[in-house]
Amino acid sequence: MDQAVNRQVLLDSRPDGVPQTAHFRIAHTPAPRPAPGQVLVRNQWLSVEPAMRGWVNAAANYSDPVAVGAVMRSFAVGTIAESDDPDWPVGTPVTGSFGWQDYAAVEPSAIQRRITETDLPLSLALGVLGINGVTAHFGLLEIGQPKPGETVVVSTAAGSVGSCVGQIAKLKGCDVIGIAGGEAKRRMCLERFGYDVALDYKAPDFAQQLAHACQGRVDVYFDNTSGPISDAVMGQLAVGARVVICGTAAIANWSPLPQGPRVERHLLVKRARMQGFVIFDHPQHGAIARADLAQWIHGGQLKYVEDVLEGIEQAPDAIAGLYRGENMGKRLIRLY
Repeated sequence: MDQAVNRQVLLDSRPDGVPQTAHFRIAHTPAPRPAPGQVLVRNQWLSVEPAMRGWVNAAANYSDPVAVGAVMRSFAVGTIAESDDPDWPVGTPVTGSFGWQDYAAVEPSAIQRRITETDLPLSLALGVLGINGVTAHFGLLEIGQPKPGETVVVSTAAGSVGSCVGQIAKLKGCDVIGIAGGEAKRRMCLERFGYDVALDYKAPDFAQQLAHACQGRVDVYFDNTSGPISDAVMGQLAVGARVVICGTAAIANWSPLPQGPRVERHLLVKRARMQGFVIFDHPQHGAIARADLAQWIHGGQLKYVEDVLEGIEQAPDAIAGLYRGENMGKRLIRLY
């Protein structure tokens, strides 16, 4: 282990908006040795999340910004390479916030969980069995509360969260309309994820297509974008609709606050409810969600797509690529 090199992706400068390649640098340091009571995790998969934009910006967020010069915060999956803790033996597959690096020396309390779904690909612990799937499960079922026969609309419908939301809504007996960017993603929504209708928000007549598909009967809107897409959906809310605010990917910068249509009138006359959430506030839901998600995967009822980047050298541009819409499914970086 003394000769091992730890490649680390460091935040080199503070971005204003979406972080680009130039905001990061890759450092090569000796692999750390765990202090007494710590374990050493060798990462195999690194996650790329839209939320990472907020983690590195100076604007207020639900977590402190990553410090300039620090390892980029990231969820990762790996195996324990060194340990003197009998509860965490060498070879145990684990996931946690281990950062964009090859090795992480951490306290056992930093481990989010021991991965028990060993009959499924390890990478799923960062996607459909990780924060993305748990977010979809909690946001839709606990906040959206869909009922059989209702209409659910999902933005970023082909993404790692959105695709899971759409499929869960179908499993609950709903009619599901997906909104995605580009023909390839639109078709993936229909052919891979089973949406009833899929729309391309880049189409010049998107608003008209949306109105025709929804006809004022949107009971649940799972919002991953904010911005013009959501403005169009608001006019289609049904009486008693629930709007779930999960992400704001369409807004490049929140300072100054962007101006746009006001939602209060829609909420008032439709007696609708709008609620945001951050999944980190609900750690108790993880086990509940994963039990359902794993069962649905095993039964062939829940499908997923992974967008794999090979090598840590791909990390500095990985977040920007998400916002350019390059990924098809959950974006991951494979280290080995």
